[in-house]
This record gives sequence, C-alpha cells and structure tokens, in this order.
Amino acid sequence: MELDGANRVQGRRSVCGSDTFTAHDPATGRPLPPLFHDATQAEVDAALAGATEAFRKLRRVAATARAAWLRAIAAELEACGEPLLARATAETGLPRARLEGERGRTCGQLRLFAGVVEEGSWVEARVEHALPERGPLPRPDLRRMLVPLGPVAVFGASNFPLAFSVAGGDTASALAAGCPVVVKAHPGHPGTSELVARAVLAAADRTGMPEGVFSLLHGRSHALGAALVQHPSTRAVAFTGSLAGGRALFDLAVARPEPIPVFAEMGSINPVFVLPGALDGEGAARCAAGLAQSVALGTGQFCTNPGLVVTLADARSSLFLDALAAALPDAPLGPMLHAGIREAYLTGLARQHGVDGVRVLRSGAGAADGTVHAGLAVVGAETFLANPVLHEEVFGPSTLVVQCTDRDAMQRVADNLAGQLTATVHGTGDELQTDPELLASLAGCAGRLVCNGFPTGVEVGTAMQHGGPYPATTDARTTSVGTAAIQRFARPVCFQDLPDTLLPAELQEANPRRIRRLEDGVWNDSPGDAHG
Repeated sequence: MELDGANRVQGRRSVCGSDTFTAHDPATGRPLPPLFHDATQAEVDAALAGATEAFRKLRRVAATARAAWLRAIAAELEACGEPLLARATAETGLPRARLEGERGRTCGQLRLFAGVVEEGSWVEARVEHALPERGPLPRPDLRRMLVPLGPVAVFGASNFPLAFSVAGGDTASALAAGCPVVVKAHPGHPGTSELVARAVLAAADRTGMPEGVFSLLHGRSHALGAALVQHPSTRAVAFTGSLAGGRALFDLAVARPEPIPVFAEMGSINPVFVLPGALDGEGAARCAAGLAQSVALGTGQFCTNPGLVVTLADARSSLFLDALAAALPDAPLGPMLHAGIREAYLTGLARQHGVDGVRVLRSGAGAADGTVHAGLAVVGAETFLANPVLHEEVFGPSTLVVQCTDRDAMQRVADNLAGQLTATVHGTGDELQTDPELLASLAGCAGRLVCNGFPTGVEVGTAMQHGGPYPATTDARTTSVGTAAIQRFARPVCFQDLPDTLLPAELQEANPRRIRRLEDGVWNDSPGDAHG
C-alpha cells in the first residue's frame, strides 16, 4: 500500500495546507518519503464536526456492532502484514520482533475491549426501585449507569508506534466506550500512523460505522495539539509522552471556558528498592542481571524503565553494584526513536551526572553512529534527597543507585518520592513483613507495586493499573492499560422515574442485555431475571 501523506478527515483523504514534513530513519537521519501534510485549523474543525455528528449516531449503534468494529480493526491490522512492520521499523529503529509483539498486543487489546463491550457490565448499572409507601417521603425509581463522554482527542506516543498510538489502548478504550476519536499522529512515525488509520477506516466502512467516527491528523507543531484540546467539541484528551507535553495539554484543557479531562501518562523513575535479604548468596548477581536487562530493554525507552535503585551502603550492596555495572551491555544499545529523544537522554544524563556527589560508573555516552550506551551512577541518600534534579526522569537506558546508611534512610527516600507508575521491592518474605511502612509508602506513591520482579512489561488485562499520582499521570484514579481504561471516557447518568420503554437497555426492568447489576443494594448474580 503506497503512502500519500494526507490527513484522514471524516473517512476521506484531506490535504488543505501547504506545510509538509517527512519522517526520518533514526539511525541515519535519512528522510523517508513521502511528504506528510500538516493539518490546518479547517481540518481540525471538520474532524471535530464529523466526530460530533458521528457521536449522535453512535449512541444508537448496538454494542454488538461496536464490538464487531473493534474486531474488524484487529483483522485489518493483521492484514496489513509486512508493509506495516517494515514502515514501523524504518521510522522508529525498533527491531522487527519487538514490533511483531506490539502488533499482537494492539490486536489483542482491541479484541479484549470488544468482549467487554459485548458483555456490557462495564456500564456499572445500578437500580433502586421506587418505594412509594416509604415515610416520611417516598423514594423515586432511580437507575444509574455510565454513558460515553463524546469526541476524544488521542495523541500518538513516540515509543509505542502501534500499542499506544493510532489504534492503541487509548483509541480502543474510547471507541469501546462509544466515543468517536480524532488522533494526532506522532510526527516520528507518520507513515505507520497512516497505514493504521487506513485499517481503522476500512474496518469502520466494513461494519457500517457512522461517517466521522474516526479521523487522523498529521502535524509537527504544538499548535495542532492545542487546537484539538481547545476545540469546543472535544470532550476528553488522552496522551502518552513527556511531563512537559502532558502538563501543557492539561493546562490548556482546564483553561477552557468549559474544562475537560486530560488523561496524560507522562513519566516515572520507577524506583526499585533492594533489601539486604535479596542479595544473599547468588541473589546479588541474579538481581543485578535482571535489573540490567530491564534498564537496557528497548534502549530504555519504556515508561516503566527502572531509573532509580535504592539499597543499603554495605558489603552486599557493593557486590550488587559491581555486578550491575558488569551486567549492563558494553556495546551501544542501538539508535533511539528519534533525534529529539536521543538529545534529551544525553542532556538529562549530563545534568544528573553533573550533580556534586554523584559518582559515574557508566557515562551512557552517545556514539558517532547515533546509538547510545547504558548509563549508571551512584549517590548517597542525603545528596539524593537534597537535589531535585536527581528525582527527574532520564528517558533512556540508565539508572541511578541511591546508597542509604540504614533502613531509616531508605524509608526517607520512599517518603520523598513523587508519584510513580510503578515501585518495586526485592526482599525476603520475612523482611517485607517486618517493614510494612516501606510497602505502605510505595503503594501510596505508585500505581503498581511489584515484588521481586521488574517493572518493564505491562500486562493487558482486567486487573492492570497503569497510572499513578502526579507527575506520573494527571489522574491517579484511572489506568491507560487494561479493561478499566474504558471508564475514562464515560460519565454517570441517573434516570429518575422514566418509563421502562424510555430507559437504556442496560437499565430496563427485564435486563435484556443480561448484565450484572446492583439492584436495591444487592448484586444480581443471575442477569436477566426480571422482577415480578
């Protein structure tokens, strides 16, 4: 399939402006044709107008039809075959095996959400029957459920060109909730984005979805993102990227005459606390090997990369530190996703390594061919606590080891961490049971607490939480991974004393969709049973 570099607005090819840009091979800097056209304000307006009209129609589309669309998108992505993987490899420098796995994850989560939509209980239906004889006042008939918000603006992520971009988790969960989506393609992989957008639209056409239910806009400038967030028809925003980018979108959204939610997953240093018992015997070498693999995985370009390690300053920890330095690869790890990320990595390391008291074991320097090396440094707990620079994320294959004089110092480090996506503890069962305050502090600052493992790798399922207190995300109550992500794009509505025939199917007395409901304070475990 030949790329044309056009935007996709209301299901059609659109080129309104004259400004263009190209993708680049991250290893060589070589431009990759074709030219991609920056979206104009007119195209933003048209995309949101189409999404608004599609939303009115989508509310009348059966859940089974929305589920069929999600499954059709997955099938279309698989049918893209080699051209999609080849273009994604060329634009990102990510290895073929990684992208094959990411495509599988993307298709898997689309099918997972299709199942959630068909089953239907995600709407959290609650029914309280009228009590006309209750005194001193009668109770009305009350029925509550979640309903979709409306058009959602989704920003593609640089580090996941498939799973967190055009048809990724944000788009899948928004579509599953019944919300039309307008995607701002990431300029680092516009060709990949175009191919995926074509697959989404082909699936929409095949399953009879309303025109305008999905649009794709290209653009390098912050102005395009601002226009999407500030457009009065946008009802929510989903973003995965830097703290600066996510905070800028959040500030724009809350400054609107009618503020809207921004679900931004931004950054995290993902601390790993290593207790002494984890380093007994072969534990030091085993933990060091696993940590080194986690740090270097994907050239460190994961939001769950372990950027901070906290240990005691004793003989076992010294052996662990030596083993970690030896386990990190000597050879360059490969190119980063694009020149901007590489520059930010090298600049961030220079800031971190330039702090007085930081001892550099591996510089993480860049090579002449555009690749980078792994970085490793060590610092004392008091220096870490006194220097905000050391708390900042360095996005890439590096980690900072904080050595503490005692367990009280480890606790102070835990108590002074900002919001995190993940926190990890390595230790024996006895150690963890005798130190509940450490676990409580880490659970208080992180969205996911890992025991004797490593944070890279996020399972897509029903129990996953990928989010955490600010600055990890802008809303710690939500997740961007797993089936609970659908709830970001819905709001509750209570229907009082409506005739049964006017109620949504999920709230009708006979429960025709056979979903699990909370009825008069008791969960109905036999969906479909009508009240007499």
